Amino acid sequence: MAEMDLVAEFPQPAGAARWAEVMACFAARLGTQGRRVVLVTSGGTKVPLEARPVRFLDNFSSGRRGATSAEAFLAAGYGVLFLYRARSAFPFAHRFPPQTWLSALRPSGPAHSGLLSLEAEENALPGFAAALRNYQEAVAAGTFLAVEFTTVADYLHLLQAAAHALNPLGSSAMFYLAAAVSDFYVPVSEMPEHKIQSSGGLLQITMKMVPKMLSPLVKDWAPKAFIISFKLETDPSIVINRARNALEVYQHQVVVANILESRQSFVVIVTKDSETKLLLSEEEVEKGIEIEEKIVDNLRSRHTAFICDKN
Repeated sequence: MAEMDLVAEFPQPAGAARWAEVMACFAARLGTQGRRVVLVTSGGTKVPLEARPVRFLDNFSSGRRGATSAEAFLAAGYGVLFLYRARSAFPFAHRFPPQTWLSALRPSGPAHSGLLSLEAEENALPGFAAALRNYQEAVAAGTFLAVEFTTVADYLHLLQAAAHALNPLGSSAMFYLAAAVSDFYVPVSEMPEHKIQSSGGLLQITMKMVPKMLSPLVKDWAPKAFIISFKLETDPSIVINRARNALEVYQHQVVVANILESRQSFVVIVTKDSETKLLLSEEEVEKGIEIEEKIVDNLRSRHTAFICDKN
């Protein structure tokens, strides 16, 4: 899809131009350091049904895979541009929902000079201090940038801007497209202006296919980058074939194939000439190891080989 077509079909989100500049500066600065940079997309996308939206179509994605993967990429030395759905899982925070720390944290005394002191029993929030430290260190080092989206239109525009920002990095850029992007949308020209009234009886909606951004990403936006897409299915008998079809159609480097019910413990890394199964053992699960650690470790090695081949 050409840039003008994207603008015509999907309204540009407020602040998109500013975020484009921020992402470009982030990528350029890390590029001058010789650091690899990965764009991690995360979470689902809302599809508004009205021009002044009250109702949306949504999907199941919580953003857990993207958030956990972002942590693993930071630990591996990458700069991470985290493009995530608003209120989805966030790196270093998703293991600590409000209901856990609201009951565990307590003021340790009256505030002095505008500073509030909090304390908690260490076993009440295991891992909280380390997660907080890791997040703050990444932000202070300038290796982590989070950019928020909500609707599918937001996502498409910000993905394009992120691709333009990372393109100058060439093969040192990686795209880890873990977001669960909606397959269908309602064109702006066909949306009712106001809230759809339930008194109108049965609701019939005609939706169009969301354009696949992999094609312009691979061919035009960042043609030298290392690109990973995800293929989630509920039928194990078709997932590998679907992954191979995606590789053939879009000509990118890797598809991470997974099944809905087992996605947190088993994936297959599919390339043009290989299939690598990654599985968590019961012992690894008990130790708190997450499948994203194995995915990122595998992809980091493949990215190294990709860079060497391009150079």
